[in-house]
Amino acid sequence: MSYILAIDAGTTSSRAIIFDQKGHQIAVSQKEFPQYFPQESWVEHDANEIWETQLGALKNVLEKAQLSAQDIAAIGITNQRETTVIWDRQTGEPVHRAIVWQDRRTAGICAQLNAHADLFLQKTGLVLDAYFSGTKIKWILDQDPHLRQRAEAGELAFGTIDTWLIWKLTHGKVHVTDVTNASRTLLYNIHDLSWDQALLDVLDVPAGLLPEVVSSSEKVGHTDAALLGHAIPISGIAGDQQSALFGQLCTSPGDVKNTYGTGCFCIMNTGENAVKSNNKMLTTIGWQINGATTYALEGSVFIAGALVQWLRDQLQIIENASDIEALAETVEDNGGVTFIPALSGLGAPYWDPEATGAIMGITRGTKKGHIARAALEAIALRTRDIIIEMQKDAGVNFDTLKVDGGASNNNLLMQIQADLLQSTVVRPDTTETTALGAAFFAGLAVGYWNTIDELKTLWKENKRFSPQPQEKSKRAITLWENRIQKIIQ
Repeated sequence: MSYILAIDAGTTSSRAIIFDQKGHQIAVSQKEFPQYFPQESWVEHDANEIWETQLGALKNVLEKAQLSAQDIAAIGITNQRETTVIWDRQTGEPVHRAIVWQDRRTAGICAQLNAHADLFLQKTGLVLDAYFSGTKIKWILDQDPHLRQRAEAGELAFGTIDTWLIWKLTHGKVHVTDVTNASRTLLYNIHDLSWDQALLDVLDVPAGLLPEVVSSSEKVGHTDAALLGHAIPISGIAGDQQSALFGQLCTSPGDVKNTYGTGCFCIMNTGENAVKSNNKMLTTIGWQINGATTYALEGSVFIAGALVQWLRDQLQIIENASDIEALAETVEDNGGVTFIPALSGLGAPYWDPEATGAIMGITRGTKKGHIARAALEAIALRTRDIIIEMQKDAGVNFDTLKVDGGASNNNLLMQIQADLLQSTVVRPDTTETTALGAAFFAGLAVGYWNTIDELKTLWKENKRFSPQPQEKSKRAITLWENRIQKIIQ
């Protein structure tokens, strides 16, 4: 029997997961790597540490499963998006630490280029923001004229983490990324499906740095046999949120998934149409299979699970993150409290990097339980903000939200979400949907699975949360809509 191996290259850890033909998780290995914060709002990784921990996770997961590389039919890769690595093509050594998606050092560059914001939006579907890769590349090259000369001479290579790992896995033979990761760089025209010279010129990025762009599901190369003892096809690539969308089998226009992690990332499948957002969502590529491109609308909430961590670490009203559900259940409602979770600005649809958080409506009767419940409501209300705007853009009203990520295991949060949306919330059996999506892409490319319809038979529901018409949800929405205006004005 053969298996699929998924690499899930996250922001804080390198993971490897083995799946069988029924989509069941056989074994998982996870290795954390350091985070570097050289200045306020700067976030960096050491690309070699990412590689070393990822290779360690690959070897460890095979040991755990008591399998060899010969038992693996293919490898799929999903990764933290936008994080930027530039390395020497000859030595394979990075020329600078990786600049992470969370890093804000290029906000000034974005402000300087604001006259081009409409051009970027039109061609890439993205707002001009430090979140994306293009300004990070520019910043690295601008720091050292020698690096820029070397980039222009074709001596250096750029990649997001998928590209870096494939380069290392193939011993420098393959320099590729897929359409989903390319679509997050500010350099890729999502309509023409190509790197865009006009955008390269605006950002002063040499074309010779860039990888070849491939689909999300095709053989792009093989691992070097010396690494794991046998060459394994690499045949699936997708950014983490697009991979989760596919892992949730959101394959029809209007299908929506929301991942509840450190932040929330909500994506709606819009089919073959790249829907232009009039409501500050991002238009992005969902995936590409057999030459057919699926587009999506995406909204990001910067603070979700991080809000619970803040209550644990800063206010210390809970000991463990999982304690928040029990604390929130000690009260009937929020007691008139609204939590605005702008701990690092506000993402879609507000895009206000200067916004700060607030807890409003506190009285002498306010208890810790009210604050805990208001925090859970804040996560669900921010998600509601995004979904309402997505529905306006897409002209589609959905009735089911598929959920995943660590906080999706909080039953109270999921019920609050269903109540606030007045839609059904469905949690799958396999919450490793990001890695599962990468496995699905890889398996389709090598015939491990034959069709998307076959994949749909593998998706199983764990729990369904039906909306309950409750006055307290309406009150929470009214308070939210009034109070968030005080933050963004």
